[in-house]
Amino acid sequence: MAYDHSSSGGGGGGQQGDDRNNRRGRNKKKSFHRRKVCRFCADHIKTVDYKDTKTLRVFVTERGKIVPRRISGNCAKHQRLLTKTVLRARYMALLPYTAMVPSSQY
Repeated sequence: MAYDHSSSGGGGGGQQGDDRNNRRGRNKKKSFHRRKVCRFCADHIKTVDYKDTKTLRVFVTERGKIVPRRISGNCAKHQRLLTKTVLRARYMALLPYTAMVPSSQY
């Protein structure tokens, strides 16, 4: 027997669909999000030094991943420069490639 798509099947009515949309955030009011400003453009920094690990650690997660520009707020030019600088600092052993994970006891 084929499935009947009519509304008489006791599907809960239209209220269930409204709850589903609210959970996904579709009916919320649009809130204003401030655009993140590139830290290097704001401070008029032309180059990023690979020896400045204090600055570089801001743009590297605790797991050792480079933070993407949509999260960090960097412009494309400085994000590319930052990526090269972080890779250079890793190569020179100033920054870790990965997080320090304690060895598990089995």
